[in-house]
Amino acid sequence: MSRINLSACIWTNNKKKMKDICKIEEFTIPKDVKVKVKSRIVTVEGKRGVLTKNLRHIDLEIQIKNDKIKLIVWHGTRKHVACLRTVKAHIENMITGVTKGFEYKMRYVYAHFPINVHISDDKKEVEIRNFLGEKVIRRVKMLEGVDIEISKNQKDELILSGNDLEHVSQSAANIQQSTTVKNKDIRKFLDGVYVSERGTVDKDI
Repeated sequence: MSRINLSACIWTNNKKKMKDICKIEEFTIPKDVKVKVKSRIVTVEGKRGVLTKNLRHIDLEIQIKNDKIKLIVWHGTRKHVACLRTVKAHIENMITGVTKGFEYKMRYVYAHFPINVHISDDKKEVEIRNFLGEKVIRRVKMLEGVDIEISKNQKDELILSGNDLEHVSQSAANIQQSTTVKNKDIRKFLDGVYVSERGTVDKDI
């Protein structure tokens, strides 16, 4: 029998993954929008209002020059570089929010017991009654900057609007989760309030 060289069979995994020296993401600021950055706190101002986001937990460099935002990561790993696109998406959503606004539409679905919905006068809270015939009143408060109203053009529809995409979407999720069917077969009991459409408030822009 021939001897096997054990040293040739040893696989070493000590090679370090190569890091890029510099990774850059760049995009243009619209004319009717102002963006300010101080200590990685981004403030975006537009015709619909002002949004602020704290990005101090992400190690990157943010530069604003000639109406352009430049995001830079030095010697970043793959996960670190992925944060560039995340931050870019956050800022782009903020720009869309202060120019067009975000709008979520929700429909309430029921088979036997009609769901009754009441909106507070300040459009900051919704009450859901008679869900599956229950006497429990479900109250859901909207997050900061989010307004809710009952649609005038469509039956059994709610409209949530605001500048902050995260707050609008989370408010819609809170409403949907408040009407989760429990201890029943969800294939048969489909009652609830569900998101039916996502878009912007100003659709002509």
